Amino acid sequence: MSDDWIYLVTDIETDGPHPGANSLRSFATVAARADGTVVDEFEAVLEPLPGAAPNPDTLDWFDTQPPAVWAAATEGARPIPEVMAEFTAWTKIVGPRRVFAAAPLAFDGTWIDYYLRRFTPYGLCQGPYETDVLFTGRALCLRSYAAAVLGLPMGDMPAASGLPEGWLGDVEHTHRAIDDARGFAHLLGVLTEKTGAR
Repeated sequence: MSDDWIYLVTDIETDGPHPGANSLRSFATVAARADGTVVDEFEAVLEPLPGAAPNPDTLDWFDTQPPAVWAAATEGARPIPEVMAEFTAWTKIVGPRRVFAAAPLAFDGTWIDYYLRRFTPYGLCQGPYETDVLFTGRALCLRSYAAAVLGLPMGDMPAASGLPEGWLGDVEHTHRAIDDARGFAHLLGVLTEKTGAR
């Protein structure tokens, strides 16, 4: 059976580990088919949450990166409700069968779910009683998928930089959200090919 789902492959950049106490500073989503073919892209930089503060350890990590990494996550920030409204409207038009995907789902998905529930009527996974849903299929953890394909325990799965050569395509993993989302969309295509799940 042909896979006609659209995968919303998402990467985020935050200023700390905890949604609410810290802020989602930028995110990007590549709408892709199972073979990695890109359908469309969404990218945004968000204003910090009211009352939130950056985590010092996270800021220290940003200081170890090229200045362009922090700039990409913070410059041109827009109001959160505006960004999330645009994201939900965009998501609904990329295709009728939509699945959220991230690497790892547990981190990126938690943040996107928090922002969706706080600023929109939607969530990453909505109840069976809800008829107006944003994602029509369950979410996919690309990190778990890659671990299964590689035959590794999930706990031994390397970070993106440790994936086999070429699995992220020719996109450098820069920690700019759109670059990393593009790489993970390519990863989806590689994993689909290796499992024959087309």
